[in-house]
Amino acid sequence: QASRKTKKKEGGALRAQRASSNVFSNFEQTQIQEFKEAFTLMDQNRDGFIDKEDLKDTYASLGKIHVKDDELDAMLREASGPINFTMFLNLFGEKLNGTDTEETILSAFKMLDPDGKGSINKEYIKRLLMSQADKMTADEVEQMFQFASIDAAGNLDYKALSYVITHGEEKEE
Repeated sequence: QASRKTKKKEGGALRAQRASSNVFSNFEQTQIQEFKEAFTLMDQNRDGFIDKEDLKDTYASLGKIHVKDDELDAMLREASGPINFTMFLNLFGEKLNGTDTEETILSAFKMLDPDGKGSINKEYIKRLLMSQADKMTADEVEQMFQFASIDAAGNLDYKALSYVITHGEEKEE
C-alpha cells in the first residue's frame, strides 16, 4: 500500500499533467520539438526557466546589446508566472492561435444576427469590417471570405467561419 505522501505526490503530478495537457494538444509533435529547441536556446543559464538575464543574453547573442529593462519586464509580464517550458508553449499558443475563443467570436457574430439564423449577409459584414474599429481592407475581407461558407443568397455561415478562425481550415470528411 502506498504511503499518504506518495499518493499526494502522484495526485499533484496528475493535476499538473491535466493543467498542462491542453497546451500540448494544440501543437503537432514536431512543433513542440521546435519550441523545445527555441526554449533551450533562450534558457541561457539552463535552470529550466526563462528570466530577464536569459532574455538579455539571448538578445546579446543576436547582436542587440542595448535592450531596455522595461522592454524585458514587459515581455516577462505577458506570462502569468515563471516561464518554464509549459508557460512558454502557452504564450506561443496564445500568440499563434489568438486569444479569442470560438464562443467569444460566435457571440460577436450573434450580435449581428438578431433573428438567430446562423448567417449574416456577406455585403453587410463586408461594410461593417471595412468601416468600424480596426478597419479591414477590401483585400483582407475577400481573403477572409475564401475561408467562409457563403450560400447562393450571399449569406455567410458565421458558425463555420468561427470554427475555421479558432481551429484552422475545416477538415474534409
